[in-house]
Amino acid sequence: MSYTWSHNIDDSTATHFSTWLTPRREQDFVNLRPDKSDSALDRRHRLTLNWVYETPWMKNSSNWAAKNLIGNWRWTTSYTYESPEYATATSGVDSNLNGDAAGDRTVVNPSGDRKKGSDVTALTNSSGATVAYLAKDPTAMYIKAGLGALAAGGRNTLPTNPTNNFDMSFAKVFNVRGENQKIEFRGDFGNIFNHPQYVPGYINSVRLNSSYTDTRDYLIPGNSRFQKWDQIFPSNARSVQLVLRYSF
Repeated sequence: MSYTWSHNIDDSTATHFSTWLTPRREQDFVNLRPDKSDSALDRRHRLTLNWVYETPWMKNSSNWAAKNLIGNWRWTTSYTYESPEYATATSGVDSNLNGDAAGDRTVVNPSGDRKKGSDVTALTNSSGATVAYLAKDPTAMYIKAGLGALAAGGRNTLPTNPTNNFDMSFAKVFNVRGENQKIEFRGDFGNIFNHPQYVPGYINSVRLNSSYTDTRDYLIPGNSRFQKWDQIFPSNARSVQLVLRYSF
């Protein structure tokens, strides 16, 4: 068993354009203070449980068939729970008019529904100049900040989904030529219960996922995919690996 509590805080994470979840560029080039927040690398809680069970029956039997056909089974399980990665709600436009739309965040309605986002309608004066913006959905927490609006929303405030995963392995061992040589046939099952886990990245791999630089519509309030993680991330379906190993 292993449990880790940690809290990672920063004002910038990625040094290169590797994801839209947390823009690498700050909202205001001359004021980094509003960008201080939970890091994209922050995983507040991580719990891992591992156990191995080896069948005791026929373990010391002198009968080769009984020992190797009835006995010599091994069951291994690993369970992992990990807090979610947080993402940044962005407006997708240059709200503060500094020439860069990458990091511009949103207006926040503190009494709104945190699962909702809203686009805005520009309000104009008699000469046609925009003087204000009206939220299309006043019940939403995240409101798109139009051109010139003050985007006071924080960085990394959108929780994605946590990891909640079971991996299992079943092995059959055959002793050959005494105890020193063994043949093992094993099945490894990642996410054995095929529980959909729509999380950024992968639960059983460390390979790079470059798909999060393609679009960021799901981070922009008012978009139909806003915070719809099951429409963005892979489900990390069950994986199966068969192994045959000879030990000597």
